Amino acid sequence: MTIRNALRDHGQRYRPRMACLKKVEMILLEMQDPNTGVRSQPQRLVITTIPHAITGEDIVTWLADRLQIDVQEARSFGSMLVALGYIYPLQDHKRLVIKPDTSLYRFQTPYFWPTQQWPVEDTDYAIYLAKRNIRKKGLLELYEQEQYNRLHKWMNHKWDFIVMQAKEQYRAAKERKKPDRVVFDCQERAYWVVHRPPPGTVSAMDYGLDRRTDPNADEFYVFYLACDESIHMLTINNMFLSRRLVKHCATYIGHDPFLSACLPSNPWLTDDTTYWNLNMSNVETPTKMRVERWTFSFKELLSDPRGRDDFRLFLKKEFSGENLAFWEGCEDLKWGTAATMKEKAEQIYKTFLARGAPRWINIDGKTMEVTMKGLKHPHRYVLDAAQTHIYMLMKKDSYGRYLKSPVFKDTVKKAIRPEEHKFKNRRPSLSPIILRQQEQELRAKMAANAPVDITQVMSKLSKQGKDPA
Repeated sequence: MTIRNALRDHGQRYRPRMACLKKVEMILLEMQDPNTGVRSQPQRLVITTIPHAITGEDIVTWLADRLQIDVQEARSFGSMLVALGYIYPLQDHKRLVIKPDTSLYRFQTPYFWPTQQWPVEDTDYAIYLAKRNIRKKGLLELYEQEQYNRLHKWMNHKWDFIVMQAKEQYRAAKERKKPDRVVFDCQERAYWVVHRPPPGTVSAMDYGLDRRTDPNADEFYVFYLACDESIHMLTINNMFLSRRLVKHCATYIGHDPFLSACLPSNPWLTDDTTYWNLNMSNVETPTKMRVERWTFSFKELLSDPRGRDDFRLFLKKEFSGENLAFWEGCEDLKWGTAATMKEKAEQIYKTFLARGAPRWINIDGKTMEVTMKGLKHPHRYVLDAAQTHIYMLMKKDSYGRYLKSPVFKDTVKKAIRPEEHKFKNRRPSLSPIILRQQEQELRAKMAANAPVDITQVMSKLSKQGKDPA
């Protein structure tokens, strides 16, 4: 790889030296000390023995001992060293992080350290991509293929020189020993992953405004809006939440009376209360749309009193109705009055948790220990751990079998689908503001058309003539 200290090339900017990198390099030199540094030894990578390789576990342990920090902070500091290009991975090149396991890493040659301030030129990147294209026989990564095509188009006037340099470097690399060839290939690839990161990642080499946007990018990526890794992860989380919101809206759009027509009619628009009567809490026969909501999630089933009754019937046939009864008792304790809180907690304990309880439930020992400790001083949420355990048990086991059971299929079969009410010659009422304006206009017209009494008019005029005198 040729990195020449020449004029700045298209697509990159000169990055001045950062003072913090000097402190990082002092730690890095200590890590490479043969006596007190990180232990390195030859390691086998597939069928090749790599000299002076170190594991991610050893790096994290050494940083934690040397800097007197916890493992999580040492792992973050190690990931920063990889992101800055001081340490490079030998296996997973796409993820510039430290894995606290037996993953192999090596120290980068000081010639490629960021403090050298080498301008990262497009010519060197084009030679590297052309060399990879020859070695991989055209099978580059998607973003590398896009960059290769862009550079080919932009540097078409000297592309023959770039291809010639790539062939020469490829021929020289084949003459090296295989371990050296593998090490140099990983070293070079790590350098370009740091300085030309793939789309969707944040480069640790950028700072200031460069960390917010890249004005030389051919395409706009949402991830480039992040100014650091925390904001970058926040962007990913927001996109994930957006997908969940879209999925939720697509699922429930047919069950929203204001977004889609509800049967038999929308009571807010037609003043017909049949829709509310068919969807009362404990109606005998539910509607098909109501039963359909029970299949969306276990939470939807338990939040509907009619669905809970149906689920209770299923559990009764499976001789596990105590689980739902315990969950309902915990809900009553959580949302009930404070005066009866202690009494309800004792009753739930005697009924479901005590030895020889009439409706004993099965929970693990750790949850039982936490619950028993909390029952010494009962409060509203003292049974939350046990309630969550039973809730997840019903969700993962009973809920799936309920949707396939004859009880649910019979409910679906009996569910009704009301016919749509058609109201003919129905006109919407006028706004009160329009009615008030019409009333005022009518009064004005009546006042204008009223007969005039000439004697009253003359008397008013005569009084006005006498006042000035």
